[in-house]
Amino acid sequence: MTVKPPSQRQLRVGEEIRHALARILMNADFRDPALVGRVITVSEVRLSPDLRAATAFVTPLGGEELDDVVTALKRAAPYLRGLLAREVTLRTVPRLSFEADRSFEEAARINRLLKGGKAAHDLANREAGDDAPDPEENRDDGA
Repeated sequence: MTVKPPSQRQLRVGEEIRHALARILMNADFRDPALVGRVITVSEVRLSPDLRAATAFVTPLGGEELDDVVTALKRAAPYLRGLLAREVTLRTVPRLSFEADRSFEEAARINRLLKGGKAAHDLANREAGDDAPDPEENRDDGA
């Protein structure tokens, strides 16, 4: 079974909702202590093909207490949907769900790997023009 890529409409409406949610999260008056005073980044919004459900990928600035913030946003989803209805012009405002955006953590992990010993050594050799493999890697231990 193949997964269809999102349509242009899904992408366009998702981007519009992302911008609107970012404005709402910046200006909304939350009562939940997990959300009060937080700067929350909305990195992506994915919509279902019928545009009735939206998943927003979020992360708080600094990445602290990510799971607490996502849980609080899930509790506030009906309130946020009402605010979203005032911000965007859509026939149906999608049901909101929130997921933790772990792409920043993954990017940091990959960056650490690239700056680590082996990768840095390989990259330095490549930049120096030494494309020959490291003799230690290809050594035959049987001889």
